[in-house]
Amino acid sequence: MQKLGLSQSLGQKLSPQQIQFIKLLQVPTVELDSRIEEELEINPALEEGKEETDQVEDFADDNFEDDFSQDDRDVNIDDYLNEDYSGYKMQGDGNYNPDDDDREMPLASGTSLHDQLMQQLGFLRLNEHQQKIGEQLIGSVEGDGYIRRDIEAIINDMAFSQNLETDTDEVEEVLRKIQTFDPAGIAARNLQECLLLQLERFENTSDPVVATAIQIVSDCFDEFTKKHYDKILKKLNIEEDEELLKDAVNTIIKLNPKPGSSSDGIVRTQFLFPDFILTNVNGKLEVSLNSKNAPDLRISKSYAEMFDAYDKSDKKDKKLKDTVTFVKQKLDAAKWFIDAIKQRQHTLLRTMQAILEYQFEFFQEGDETKLRPMILKDIANEIGMDISTVSRVANSKAIQTEFGIYPLKYFFSEGIATDSGEDVSNREVKSILQQIIGEEEKKKPLSDDKLVKILNDKGYNIARRTVAKYREQLNIPVARLRKEL
Repeated sequence: MQKLGLSQSLGQKLSPQQIQFIKLLQVPTVELDSRIEEELEINPALEEGKEETDQVEDFADDNFEDDFSQDDRDVNIDDYLNEDYSGYKMQGDGNYNPDDDDREMPLASGTSLHDQLMQQLGFLRLNEHQQKIGEQLIGSVEGDGYIRRDIEAIINDMAFSQNLETDTDEVEEVLRKIQTFDPAGIAARNLQECLLLQLERFENTSDPVVATAIQIVSDCFDEFTKKHYDKILKKLNIEEDEELLKDAVNTIIKLNPKPGSSSDGIVRTQFLFPDFILTNVNGKLEVSLNSKNAPDLRISKSYAEMFDAYDKSDKKDKKLKDTVTFVKQKLDAAKWFIDAIKQRQHTLLRTMQAILEYQFEFFQEGDETKLRPMILKDIANEIGMDISTVSRVANSKAIQTEFGIYPLKYFFSEGIATDSGEDVSNREVKSILQQIIGEEEKKKPLSDDKLVKILNDKGYNIARRTVAKYREQLNIPVARLRKEL
């Protein structure tokens, strides 16, 4: 028997304009070109050129969302966050420099999954022996991103085909480095390892939901695959918090079980292109948006005048009314697009300026030991915006400095407590760790335990597992592999 009932639920809804801004904000500058060209083609009310002061502005109301139906406005955010987005290119920001025309344009290159992994392998400072191991491992990555061959079989292959002698520990150490490559979860040997690799990349692994998700995959994977949630509750001793289990399971099922499938056989175009330009003028740091070859956009004056003429016409038949509605929609869409571009520029500059002020000492000298501990929340609080907004800017943008091009993610790091009670950036600790290892006696390289003691003596309160993690992130092998005769 069917029954009718009412229920209430909370959901986040975004207007089409908000969704357009989100998509504009998260893409790099170099990808904006195609979207502007597309918009120019589909909207005759939008054209290139500087805005005119005498442009007709009476075509639209201040509240543009009134022109859309309720169905158009109430769009679920989930429907958009999972979509592919086209690129956009921002218009000039008034900081145009004619010298920019002489700069070399970025080169695009097509890469497969294998090529992408090989490129990332090239950034590791491996010796010739480790390089060959890495190449063999990448060659063993299947189309869905997994390595299903046993390590022993891979070792035997290298022994017979390349006359290369190695052992399980050495191969697994190189494998762990490859597993830090993008896409997250790549080179896992099974689904459990693949999910763990992705969970460990979460920004805050100490968050109760993320920590519980890691526990489930690590300790209750069999129960998870069989959906024995009651057993998981008992095993993790969280019987009183079923909501936590639900959130943790939802986190797991959103992970990608086949990290290589999206790249398999597909050629992607990648660009190296700075989104910001930092200049040092007599000690004064100035940041500007990279606006090379970016067109100015404006509302078509002829279209605006056309709307004005139609709207004032004495004829009010259905055909003319439909024409007026069509023209007004195109004018509204054009203004929305221009406003979204301007809002994007404003948000990018505010975020970058806050990062510049926060890491001012680094940008003056380029010394990474000058980096302060900084997380997304610090910048979000500084500019009065949401953390997700800062994350979208930081995850896909780069800045050109006199010391080189840096991704914005480079400037975000956790803090490490010192004996004096101050927090220093983990990048400072990594730099000192690298220096200690560089100066060690190669006949008797320092173990992780000894490295911990040296760092503790220098005032850095750091655990052994943290030293091991930092050492691996710096692509420095364990002590026995650093030993030289």
